[in-house]
Amino acid sequence: MARTVNEAFDVFLTRLVPTNAQRAAGAKHRASVKSALESRLTVNNFFESGSFSHGTGVRSRSDIDAFVSLGEARPTTATALGWIRDAMIARYPSTAVKVRRPAVVVEFGGGYETWELIPAFLTSRGTASQQMIYDIPGQGDSWIDSAPKEHLGYVNTCNVKPSKGNAKALARLLKAWKYYNNVPVSSFYLEMRAAQHVAAQSTYTHVWNLCLLLESLDKSNLAAMNDPSGATGRIYACGTTAQEADALSKLSTAATRARKALDAQQADRPGDAFCYLNLLFGGNFPAQYG
Repeated sequence: MARTVNEAFDVFLTRLVPTNAQRAAGAKHRASVKSALESRLTVNNFFESGSFSHGTGVRSRSDIDAFVSLGEARPTTATALGWIRDAMIARYPSTAVKVRRPAVVVEFGGGYETWELIPAFLTSRGTASQQMIYDIPGQGDSWIDSAPKEHLGYVNTCNVKPSKGNAKALARLLKAWKYYNNVPVSSFYLEMRAAQHVAAQSTYTHVWNLCLLLESLDKSNLAAMNDPSGATGRIYACGTTAQEADALSKLSTAATRARKALDAQQADRPGDAFCYLNLLFGGNFPAQYG
């Protein structure tokens, strides 16, 4: 039986959702990771953030991000990352632990389940009484602003427009494109761009809005964006010039393929649309017949 393009997107999104086993594994390690940190450091707060907890993660691709709000006086970024790394090595001596800014990465099960632990220091820079702005490691020895709870609130607000689930679905599709094509672009940047885009739409269709957003990102050359939640400063797509060049090249190809898929869909050529969508997602898009 032939699927429509819209039906295929629904199947694809279902396949992208992390499994119950992955969620259970994450819950199992949470208490142990928190205990390991608290045995060596003053931990004011420990909470999950990012794709996995936001409902925008991609199965077997998205890490579990966690903020470790520390009570010590803020040191250099290298020292803060070293504190987290040493605590993890002490508790998990046989597990791969490495620093990958802004986090310490802990790879359980050879990478089947990966935690990214971000040292964070609460600041007093929130412009609203309830805003919680943290300093987290940036490039070199710099500290940058992050407001994970405000950003989650913004995405959740956008996710009800035009109808519930659209913003998170589009974010998950963008992240799938990123992972399946090894695009060195920030998942956080893609998520905020997706939420901002959907919030401005009166209607939503997967193929249409995916095409429009990819073309917009391509036209802007992955320009940095102002934090739409208003909590922090600029949000950047890539960490280095080399990453940006690679990402822009792959984005140009993606925008072209998305446009061809949309044009084929509108011209009642579903076979061509499926072909271009499969290319867009690195051979992982559901088949037309299945």
